[in-house]
Amino acid sequence: MINVLSFGPEKFNTSLEELKDFFNFNLRLNSKNPKNDLLQNFDILIIHEDIFKEVADARNMIKKIDKIKILVLKPNSKPAEQFSSNLYLPLNIKDINKIIENLIAKKNFSKNSSIKIREYILNKNEKKLLRFNDFITLTEKEIQLLELLLTNKKSVHKDEILKKVWKYAKDVDTHTIETHVYRLRKKIKDKFFDEKFIRNNKDGYSL
Repeated sequence: MINVLSFGPEKFNTSLEELKDFFNFNLRLNSKNPKNDLLQNFDILIIHEDIFKEVADARNMIKKIDKIKILVLKPNSKPAEQFSSNLYLPLNIKDINKIIENLIAKKNFSKNSSIKIREYILNKNEKKLLRFNDFITLTEKEIQLLELLLTNKKSVHKDEILKKVWKYAKDVDTHTIETHVYRLRKKIKDKFFDEKFIRNNKDGYSL
């Protein structure tokens, strides 16, 4: 179940409390200054814009929280880009449920498509290998190769790579694998100056 914290004035929180049974998530209400460790227990924060006027330093506190944040605005207010989404009053139950479910689904999709490899991030959606502010673009085969090497603690033999990545394609042999590894190593070395990203020994390749 999705856990949501509403951080807003008492009147706003009372309105949400009355709708609690119609939400597809667990809702907890807070009208004061919640502690940072409390905020970390929730998947999503619903934040009413008036809280920035009522609670000292609320803006800086919320900015530091690495969570999905939805800002609730009055009809004539301007949206804020630093939030995951903006909702305008009066709130609709169907809209609230939908936007929360979509934001969680989007987060889960992004999490599943981003894989950490030491100090690198493999972004499968964008087909990129990133480190700090630099990146290289990868082919689909290069992504599959990195995933295979990552899921194996030991070195992966060429025959296993041939089986799992190339599915024993007729026009592919171990020389094709060597060529792909060479090209990928060169891309990584040229951009990141890393000559040890992909290692190899008599048993095969590893990360």
